[in-house]
Amino acid sequence: MANDLTSLLGEGAILDPIHVENRKQALTALAQALAETTKLDARDIFDAVMERERLGSTGVGEGVAIPHARIEKLSHPVGGFVRLDQGVDFDAVDDRPCDLIFMLIAPVGSGADHLRALAQVSRTLRQAELREALRKAGSASAIKAILCPEAAKAPAA
Repeated sequence: MANDLTSLLGEGAILDPIHVENRKQALTALAQALAETTKLDARDIFDAVMERERLGSTGVGEGVAIPHARIEKLSHPVGGFVRLDQGVDFDAVDDRPCDLIFMLIAPVGSGADHLRALAQVSRTLRQAELREALRKAGSASAIKAILCPEAAKAPAA
């Protein structure tokens, strides 16, 4: 269960692998997808995440970035994930381009929940085998099976 992100991605968004030229395009794609699933404004999500990016890099290394922000009108943390066909610069701690991007948005007043969700995403994406599997996955459904194994086991409603 510790490696399962169903609680964050269940109502979130997992995109098919895409090509972007830069960090802003990657963040725009994820903000748009999360706006559709949360009914929030994509621009508000993008602006909040960019504001957080200006405070310091969310590129955590090994090709992984976890851009995140707190957003008004949200009741619980929600995530979005995209694999890029080639990495883009996220000013990562190891200077590597990032191709595995997990965007996390959380309610403004959710200090502990936000930090727990960030830690859960970080722990999951720290696993080399899981990152390798994500890089080989060719579709959103394949990615979801890797990140949300609990959801895959659940019987269809």
